[in-house]
Amino acid sequence: MIMIKLWHLILIALYTAGFSVMAGEARTVLALGDSITSGGKSFVCYREVLVQELKKRDDGFQFIGPEKDEASAHAGYGGKNTKALLKISEKVFAAYPADIVMIHSGHNSFSKDKPVAGIIRDTEAIIENALAANPEVTILLAQVIPAGKLPKYSYIPELNVELADLASRLSTRGDNIVLVDHADGFDWKTDTVSDKVHPNAAGARKMADKWMAAFLALP
Repeated sequence: MIMIKLWHLILIALYTAGFSVMAGEARTVLALGDSITSGGKSFVCYREVLVQELKKRDDGFQFIGPEKDEASAHAGYGGKNTKALLKISEKVFAAYPADIVMIHSGHNSFSKDKPVAGIIRDTEAIIENALAANPEVTILLAQVIPAGKLPKYSYIPELNVELADLASRLSTRGDNIVLVDHADGFDWKTDTVSDKVHPNAAGARKMADKWMAAFLALP
């Protein structure tokens, strides 16, 4: 009887240990960006779709961050451009050193200011801050969705070319950078709300599908 009880306790211990390992396998995800990441009442946020799809697959991803809504935790801040996100990124990454960082940033600047070079510098600095917090981090770097709010956002096609070059350069030096092309197939005429910037349901679904493809391709 003693041996049976002992074996029973061993089985419980093994099961508990196994469960703890499985629970610890969830990879943490931090979504960083502006209102397209934070969401809003007048449009649909890609996270609403993406998080539910990931849960359906039970793929073991846990979203973290200083902000939280019904979809998930995140680090999205409405109205913030890349420079503003850079200013808070070191503190955010230190508090939430995620395994995977999603970056969709490039709006909230003005074409007249010729902002592309600065956005690229700031994006690279954000990535450096993420790497400082976790040298093994995987960066999912978005080529951002186009907008019909012109001429304000007429710089976005140029920005997306430069973002691809940045991803290629950082990958060459050995960083885990995955480029996620949200511009391809996204039509602001059909995929945004009346402001011609933020996604409607169709646009959010397209964004979620692009992110999902990137997640599923991760080793």
